[in-house]
Amino acid sequence: MTLASRLAAAALVSLLASGTAFAQTAAPAAKTDAAATADKKAAPKERSAESLECSKQADAKGLKGKERKKFRRECMKEAKAGTAAPAADKK
Repeated sequence: MTLASRLAAAALVSLLASGTAFAQTAAPAAKTDAAATADKKAAPKERSAESLECSKQADAKGLKGKERKKFRRECMKEAKAGTAAPAADKK
């Protein structure tokens, strides 16, 4: 082997050996963000008494899909308006 081929082989080996040092990434930071998002999704929202009552009424009527959504939306509006109306009547 000549001196030039030995130098070329040594350069190639050093490049291959140092390549793994630059391949490391900081992945754990991304995992903590994903864990925080999963915790938010796992916690169920508490439903108001009006929401539960409107759902019971929709169940009693056997509503499903778009009809159920529409009924619940109107029911919630009426429930909120109904709680504000008695306070205005007391004057």
